[in-house]
Amino acid sequence: MPQPLILASTSPYRRALLERLGLPFAVANPETDETPLPGEAPEALSLRLSEAKARAVAAQFPDALIIGSDQVATVDGKIYGKPGTHERAVAQLKTLSGKTVNFFTGLCLYNARTNQADTLGIPTLVTFRQLSDSEIENYLQREPAYNCAGSAKSEGLGIALLESMRGDDPNALVGLPLIALCTLLRRQGISVLS
Repeated sequence: MPQPLILASTSPYRRALLERLGLPFAVANPETDETPLPGEAPEALSLRLSEAKARAVAAQFPDALIIGSDQVATVDGKIYGKPGTHERAVAQLKTLSGKTVNFFTGLCLYNARTNQADTLGIPTLVTFRQLSDSEIENYLQREPAYNCAGSAKSEGLGIALLESMRGDDPNALVGLPLIALCTLLRRQGISVLS
C-alpha cells in the first residue's frame, strides 16, 4: 500500500503548489519554533527547519511521507523573515531596494516509516529594483505581503518590484520547490507521472 503524503505546513502558497502535482495529500500544522540557533548560517537554518517541520508531525502520521519546507531571505548575512506588520514590511522593502537577496529554500521529504530524511537546499537570487517610497506604499496597499519573507509575492504584484530572478526552480521562491520535490519523491519510488 502506498504511503500517504503529508504537507507539514499551513501555508496556502505551499498547498497550492503541491496541488499542481496532482497527488493526494493531507496538511498538518508542524508548530515548529523557527528561532535561529546562535551563529547558525541561513542555509543551515532553512534545512534544519524544513526537517524539523516534517519530523514534528511524524507522530500523527507514522506511516507517511512528510514534506517540510522553510525559506530564509538574506542580504549581507542578515536574515529577513516574514514582516508581520505594515511598518516592518515598509522597512524591509526600503532596505532591500536595489539589492540582491538570496532566498534559500530548504526542502525535506521525511519517511516516517523508515525514519529517513532526505533534504535539499535550493537558492534563488532576487534583485529588487530601486524602489520609491510611494511604490512601496502602493504595493503594500494593493498586496499586503506581511506573511512573506522579503515582503514581496513574486507570484503576484510583487513581481513589479523586481529587476531579475536567478534560480533552478521558479516555485522555490514561492516556498515549495517542485522540481526538487519530484526528485525526492522519485527517490522514494513515487513518480508524479505514473
